[in-house]
Amino acid sequence: MRNVLPLLLLLAASACSTVRQLPTVTDSTKVEVRVVEKIVRDTAWLELPAIVEKVQTLDTVSVLENKYAKSEASIRSGLLAHSLEVKPVREPVSVEAREIVRDSIIFRDRVQTQTVEVERKLTWWQSLKMKTGGVALLVIALAILYFLFNLLNLLKP
Repeated sequence: MRNVLPLLLLLAASACSTVRQLPTVTDSTKVEVRVVEKIVRDTAWLELPAIVEKVQTLDTVSVLENKYAKSEASIRSGLLAHSLEVKPVREPVSVEAREIVRDSIIFRDRVQTQTVEVERKLTWWQSLKMKTGGVALLVIALAILYFLFNLLNLLKP
């Protein structure tokens, strides 16, 4: 029986408790690069040069004109004078161009711990435990067990 008390103290010292792990603050950064190739239609302007030509023949009078040129023909002293004049015009032309767009996105994951207050009152057992402490309760429990064992030993014949 004398070996029971040290054995009980040894068992009480190795009591189980919950394991609490503190959250670690992690900062992981991930970079993602996206390459997008687009075909863009654009408009270029083509300029026509101004050209003037003249011709003389024996014929009647004529005048021709369009978007790009103007032609005049007339008869003077039995000869046909004909002139062709190209107008200076800017003409749009469709052009395809390749455009490469590179975009990088940075992802950051951060874990932060915050203390949150709970708006609930403690039970009487929790407040008693906080006031006296777990160690004091253990000492009281061991003292009660010790006195019970001594009482049982005295009652035996």
